[in-house]
Amino acid sequence: MNTLFLDAAFSKQTERPPVWMMRQAGRFMPEYWEIKNKYSFLEMCKTPEIAADVTMLPVDLLGIDAAILFSDILVTGEAMGGDLSFTQGVGPKFANPVRTLKDVDALEIDVLDRLQYVADAIKVIQQRLNGSIPLIGFAGAPFTVMSYLVEGGSSKDFKTTKLLIHNRPEVAHKLLAKIAKVTADYLNLQIAAGVNAIQIFDSWAQALSWNDYQEFSHRYIQEIIANLNRKDIPVISFCKGSSVFAPIMAEAKPDVVSVDWNADLLNIKKSLPAGIAVQGNLDPHILYADKTVIKREILRLFERMRGENGFIFNLGHGIMPDIPFDNVKYAIEVIKDFKY
Repeated sequence: MNTLFLDAAFSKQTERPPVWMMRQAGRFMPEYWEIKNKYSFLEMCKTPEIAADVTMLPVDLLGIDAAILFSDILVTGEAMGGDLSFTQGVGPKFANPVRTLKDVDALEIDVLDRLQYVADAIKVIQQRLNGSIPLIGFAGAPFTVMSYLVEGGSSKDFKTTKLLIHNRPEVAHKLLAKIAKVTADYLNLQIAAGVNAIQIFDSWAQALSWNDYQEFSHRYIQEIIANLNRKDIPVISFCKGSSVFAPIMAEAKPDVVSVDWNADLLNIKKSLPAGIAVQGNLDPHILYADKTVIKREILRLFERMRGENGFIFNLGHGIMPDIPFDNVKYAIEVIKDFKY
């Protein structure tokens, strides 16, 4: 296996930074749309062979150093009892929002049988990878999953979620505790099925104040990481807001903190305890730019991180759907040509 990604995640010395990109198996690829136009998004997630097909697209077309399971952060919310749907141009919707204690009590936590399709997909993907590169599994962090359940979908201001955590914190904590239990079980299911690394996505953490992040996000991520069967499995913690929250994130003892593009990556790395790697943190909008700009910005980041063990190249967030495929491919070529 090409262990470049795993070595960097465990803060070992590597000849160059490994590369993978969030949303690398996504809508910027015509080949993705060839599949997406035949099936609904949830059908793609729940059919192991199709999930494997999509997972393998960036492996075959881009030559990245790690694959990431094709799935969605909201499958845990659905398994617990959320009525989940995805609509083109609208995004995810839960038809039965969770807003009262009664709603929270109705959610189930013994739901691994409903997520078995993910374990089945992992086995198919690992057969396809055949030991070539590592496979990353993932889950949504409790606060982010809670925000979708409470809002009933995406939100610009998270008003309903914030009202819940401020006016009825006991209800919010009960909901978060349930999601955290399911998430730890779900990630351990993925580990048992054969993933080589785990990433926890707290996509909406930047909506929280410092104190609220500690109370309603960090403590549950800490609990999840503490309950993982993580021997030889690096754990990556990502949130939008990591440029601010990185010192707290490190307290949960992940192996890697994945950093958004609002901070200097070396400064973040030096602020973290020894042995915690960093992942990031190119602004994904750079990939819209001319190739000379893409190369310049990647090499600028690499020069900044020169001499640092524990650095995985990634974007500060996911690839946008209309970024030109050729630009992504070029970026990966620049990275793979680099040598320290």
